[in-house]
Amino acid sequence: MSRTKFLFALAPLLLQLAADSPNQPRGVPTGRYRDWKVYGGGPDNIRYSALDQINRDNVGGLEIAWTFDTGDAFPDSEMQCNPIFIHGVLFATTPKLRVIALDAATGKLRWSFDPNEGRKVYGKLRNRGVAYWEDGEDQRVYFVARHYLYALEAQTGKAVSSFGDSGSVDLRQGLGRPPQDIFITASSPGVVYKDLLILGSLVSETLPSAPGYIRAYDVRTGKLRWTFHTIPHPGEFGYETWPKDAWKYSGGANSWAGMSVDQERGLVFASTGSAAFDFYGANRHGDNLFANSVIALKAETGERVWHFQAVRHDVWDRDFPAPPSLVTVKRNGHLVDAVVQITKSGHVFVFERESGKPLFPIEYRPVPPSEVEGEILAKNQPFPLKPPPFARQVFTEEMVTKRTPEARQAVLDRLRKVHTGGPFEPPSLEGAVVFPGFDGGGEWGGAAFDPETGLLYMNSNEMAWILRLVGQPKAKGRPSGRNLYLRKCASCHRQDLGGTPPEVPSLVRIGDKYTESEIATIIRSGSGRMPGFAYLKKAGVQAIARHLVSGKDSGLVTETKSLFPLEQKYTMDGYNKFLDPDGYPAVEPPWGTLNAINLDTGEIAWKIPLGEFPELAARGIRNTGSENYGGPLVTAGGLLFIGATIHDKKFRALDKATGKLLWETALPAAGNATPATYEVDGRQFVVIAAGGGKWGAPSGGTYVAFALKRSN
Repeated sequence: MSRTKFLFALAPLLLQLAADSPNQPRGVPTGRYRDWKVYGGGPDNIRYSALDQINRDNVGGLEIAWTFDTGDAFPDSEMQCNPIFIHGVLFATTPKLRVIALDAATGKLRWSFDPNEGRKVYGKLRNRGVAYWEDGEDQRVYFVARHYLYALEAQTGKAVSSFGDSGSVDLRQGLGRPPQDIFITASSPGVVYKDLLILGSLVSETLPSAPGYIRAYDVRTGKLRWTFHTIPHPGEFGYETWPKDAWKYSGGANSWAGMSVDQERGLVFASTGSAAFDFYGANRHGDNLFANSVIALKAETGERVWHFQAVRHDVWDRDFPAPPSLVTVKRNGHLVDAVVQITKSGHVFVFERESGKPLFPIEYRPVPPSEVEGEILAKNQPFPLKPPPFARQVFTEEMVTKRTPEARQAVLDRLRKVHTGGPFEPPSLEGAVVFPGFDGGGEWGGAAFDPETGLLYMNSNEMAWILRLVGQPKAKGRPSGRNLYLRKCASCHRQDLGGTPPEVPSLVRIGDKYTESEIATIIRSGSGRMPGFAYLKKAGVQAIARHLVSGKDSGLVTETKSLFPLEQKYTMDGYNKFLDPDGYPAVEPPWGTLNAINLDTGEIAWKIPLGEFPELAARGIRNTGSENYGGPLVTAGGLLFIGATIHDKKFRALDKATGKLLWETALPAAGNATPATYEVDGRQFVVIAAGGGKWGAPSGGTYVAFALKRSN
């Protein structure tokens, strides 16, 4: 056994020996977890509430207390917000990224703030919530729209004029790249520690891309207070895991899923995504710290305390998809403060909070090398030995759908033409199965933790995808509109413009939907998961738009100088789900699950299918599970609330001890968001955003709050 493996395996024993309190009981301190002031419930991001007015015995009596239609839904729009509750007010966002303040008892609008300032909204805009800070009467709401961080007065919704430049900070500044060429935003809200707002980012997943630095801003002035370089600069820890000058041109390694804060210890915990480009890394040889990592930083200064990298040199888009959860686990009768991180691959990593030592052994296993020119993969990757994966890991012929004989045979025929080696199967020109797929396993909805029982809850997708690399056209001289499209757009929209609808739309006849000018605006600014391409300048953007509208090449254009030293030889052939000919998953059910894991023992407590396809259920094919986005909420009332399922639009309450369904209702659109709960005047409410819009599902823009019927 190597020294690294030995130390990781020994860590749990050392932690047990270090514990000094006998047989500590679990429990929730009086007064804790009764608010919902932070995205995810609190700074520890465990999605738990001590409210218990709604419980196992009476949850069947839930009724709609109020609804609020934002009026902002449009085709394919989404609403992923987990609202926060402050002083009787619910603060949330809309599909068009307006911030709204609602009376939490009635749902009546108090104010709204529109960052678009009347501009037309194009494409999907994703936002999962806002952050809040107060100092006496100075109460502020923070959120990000496009590349601006805004500070608003909580009482009025007006921009705080003393913050940044008349109420906003330009996130493109201070990254060491030309600001006008950068695409950056934030889909998850920042976290507050004392007088700092600590913020991650969403950046392009293709090159060129902005670096995903973690930054802290003064909550009063908007001044940048510290920066942690997730792509290390010369002399910084991890610099040697990249090519010499990578910090000048590489991008990604960004904390897009949110963070958690240990207020007492002064530590902020961030999880990061992959480096750009997601699927081919010949320009970034090495392990690429701090991509795909859990990082503990001193919240006051941004100094690194410890880190763990779950994927070395990622070429599978295996971002950490959710914020770290700050939990307590029991070891040999003693409570240990810990950090839990779920993954897209369906694994759970558990670390001691101060030291980063794993609480369950981690084994480094050899993985296959790449056969693609220029690619050098890591020789081994880490696997936790406990808990077991909460999603299946290898797609075999025995797991092929049996929905119909024709569907099964079609899937078998395709499966036998691609690589199916399991976790860390290298991307290839023939195609490789990624299972669980690019959307997990775990996703951005994150995990819920019950401090009363030590159970961790997470929903999971069980969909296979196919990752195939294709050659990039070489850049010779000045490129044309068609050549720019192939190099910049075809990795998602495919070389034939067909895309992978509904998530990545077809661009065939796009001119019937948008004008050339509107298409240019979308290319320049981005839409949904598509980054902006402002760095192509006006001529490059217009050339692509003209090509898409006319279907003809547009001649030569002037392109900005390449921002990276190695021409990218390969890109991917779109985001391709592995489906049968009828559009259903190629793998046998369950296609989505809800899971409970005992973190004290590292064992799965229960697992159930989550969601259905209504048309299959009507034919007697029930409990298949379905894709799901948005996380769970666990309460002291013995309940687990979850929406998430994209096809049946259900909002469910389950017994948290067993997974038994206790109550469900249909929402006006799928609840692809994490619910929140709060109490006003002695009445407990549970609220969820019904935004839909995922994978072609109908869009909505309504917040729905539930409560027990008032007694006379």
